[in-house]
Amino acid sequence: MSSRAPRLAAGLLTTLIVVGGGYYWYFMREIPVRTAAPEQNVEVRVFGIGTIEAQVVSKVGFQITGKLIAIEADQGEVVKAGALLAKLDDDAQRAKLRKSEAAQQQAAANLAKTQAQRERAEVTYQQKKSVNLRRQTLVGRGSVSQEAAEDAQAAEEIALGDARIIEADTRVAAVLQDDAASQRQIDAVVLAQHELRAPFDARVIARSKELGGIANAGEAVFTLIAPASIWVKAYVDEALAGGLSIGQRAFVRLRSEPNRTFETEVVRIDQENDRLTEERRVYVRCRVCNPEHQIRYLGEQAEVEIVKKIIPSSLFVPLKFVEGYDGRSGTIWTLQEGRLARQRVQFGERLLDGRIQITSDVQGQVVADDRTDLREGRAARPRSGS
Repeated sequence: MSSRAPRLAAGLLTTLIVVGGGYYWYFMREIPVRTAAPEQNVEVRVFGIGTIEAQVVSKVGFQITGKLIAIEADQGEVVKAGALLAKLDDDAQRAKLRKSEAAQQQAAANLAKTQAQRERAEVTYQQKKSVNLRRQTLVGRGSVSQEAAEDAQAAEEIALGDARIIEADTRVAAVLQDDAASQRQIDAVVLAQHELRAPFDARVIARSKELGGIANAGEAVFTLIAPASIWVKAYVDEALAGGLSIGQRAFVRLRSEPNRTFETEVVRIDQENDRLTEERRVYVRCRVCNPEHQIRYLGEQAEVEIVKKIIPSSLFVPLKFVEGYDGRSGTIWTLQEGRLARQRVQFGERLLDGRIQITSDVQGQVVADDRTDLREGRAARPRSGS
């Protein structure tokens, strides 16, 4: 009995030493912790999901119905303004134009003829007027008979009537010439409508007709976009959209090229949010892209990061190290004079990587460590390189 007591005492002592050492090791010893240091020129970015779109999209087709005899463009091609895209069979319309040109020439000849007749009638009238004036003078002197004077008067009046008739014929001929010219212009316009030309510098993104097919009036044959009008329409959570403005830098990452980013800028912000999704529509456009740039496939999904502001200098802490965060404030661990302490602080901007800006004054150093053995008042020291 007496021999067992020392052994029990020794075992109990050993257990107490082990437990006490473990307690000290886990709860009391000084521990190294990672601390946050002030960061310089930190970009505050806002994330959005969107698609590639074009501001200027035009579905072009013919104003008349006809058979396609030529197609000069296909999807993916870049065309200049006025370039021929397609053409309809125009033989019948060319014949109409030649007929209207002949009618215009005939009207011009008729006008020239009536103008010559008018000049002749004017000369005849003046001659009859002069003869009548002389005979009316002589009849008073008795040198000519009354009958001759009356004949001269009648001849003048007949010549005046003929001149007026020819003048009216001349005006009719002028009107007929204008009508023929107008008809020729109409036929020329209709002939031009047999050709489909690009209304602006564009890229063809769709062609819906083939050679030999019938194109109906008003039916789209090509879909064109203005390459310079391509942009990304992104949807940004309205809770994060405060501070967005025109001209801010943005970076686009395409779904087809997730490892590349393209620098863009904000060019439009819709004045009305989407009431259903509670998002704001923001449009960004490439700064240096040419028409053959990768950002040219409409409808492709893209991720957008907009640089809302740059913070010159501030402290940031990962949100996972904040307790009781309510959107404006929360509690963090700090290291003050070698001891751990909790502190309630105010927060500002939130970064895309999950860190959040501390805007209020902090006593000591901010602890950014995921250790589970942090205790109020425990001794600690900054970890080397943190």
